[in-house]
Amino acid sequence: MDIDMRVAFVLLPVIAAASWAVFNIAPAAIRQIQAFLNREA
Repeated sequence: MDIDMRVAFVLLPVIAAASWAVFNIAPAAIRQIQAFLNREA
């Protein structure tokens, strides 16, 4: 099973951008979820 390298070249920047967005958004999202859970308790 050999992957077509064109697919990898197309998906690599998309995956890199998505992971960078998650890396930047994750701390704020975690704080918001913790605040919501603490408010409910």
